[in-house]
Amino acid sequence: MMKALVATGTLGALLFGLAAEADPTTMRVAGNFGRNDKHVNGIERPFFEQLAEDTDIQVNYNTMDTLGLQAADALRLISSGAFDVMSVQIGMASRDDPFFEGIDLIGVSTDTDALKKAVDAYREVFDQRLQERFNAKVMTLWPFGPQVFYCNAPIETLADLEGLKVRSFTPSMSALIEHLGASPVTLQFSEVYPALQRGVANCGVTSPTSGNSGKWPEVTTHFLPLSVSGSVQGHFMNLDYWNQFSPEMQAELTERFQAMEDDFWELAVTANQDAMNCNVGAEPCADNTPYDMVMVQVSEADAQKVKDAVGEVVLPLWKETCNRVYPECSQVWNDTIGVVAGLEIE
Repeated sequence: MMKALVATGTLGALLFGLAAEADPTTMRVAGNFGRNDKHVNGIERPFFEQLAEDTDIQVNYNTMDTLGLQAADALRLISSGAFDVMSVQIGMASRDDPFFEGIDLIGVSTDTDALKKAVDAYREVFDQRLQERFNAKVMTLWPFGPQVFYCNAPIETLADLEGLKVRSFTPSMSALIEHLGASPVTLQFSEVYPALQRGVANCGVTSPTSGNSGKWPEVTTHFLPLSVSGSVQGHFMNLDYWNQFSPEMQAELTERFQAMEDDFWELAVTANQDAMNCNVGAEPCADNTPYDMVMVQVSEADAQKVKDAVGEVVLPLWKETCNRVYPECSQVWNDTIGVVAGLEIE
């Protein structure tokens, strides 16, 4: 009888051990903002639906605005385990740690190729700090696309922004806006349309695709396609949750999330030109809503003005803010993005 009890106990312990090593069967996901239709309904939501269909994971997916979440709270929410996976607007979330904004400082990477090199250079140090500080892991890093200006006041150059209220969503963007003589108004994406409609903001900065799908041309008149950054986003997974998966499942999730990241990068390249055309009633306009905004031509002087602001205000301000929290911050940036961008923070 004792042998039977021992055998039963051994079997029970073995089964308990197997159960403890089993992959999680649920996943709580806070997705991007619902107004970003092409990103949410075109890529993100189908990704998680397919993940649930192909695996034993029951995915509970909702957009951030459906959940009533603030983009600036994302790092704290994912760190605490309130969600297993979150879509993170890095510029807004970086208020909890300025190091993360370093991946896409205003004026540093103003085209897709430059931004891809910057993201690749910074990814490893970004992920390392995210794990150490916020108990989370990088699953994707991708851009919305060129961040450009939508205004409900007549503008011809950047100089016309002086005295206006311009929506911002990162500290370095606010620094640029102030440098241009305008007043930054910090708003998350879901708040911008009513702010432009009511005059709380005169202009907003976002990608052509996001602005078009968010119906910003309904409440703006002038479109200035001068890119100041790429608005890098990410999907982060709570590290405790990640560590519950078997190595095999971790490898599968890594591969799947990489495929979603690739889709977002492709969207940033292919969809934005069409959205720009649609914003101003030009052809071809195949995949976005047509409007009749006034196209403001980008001058070499304005492009140079953004480049000059990088050295004059953006990098010095970010160095001061970030080094205060993390003394090695600017040196890490110099050794990564600084190398590929040909810039150095002194």
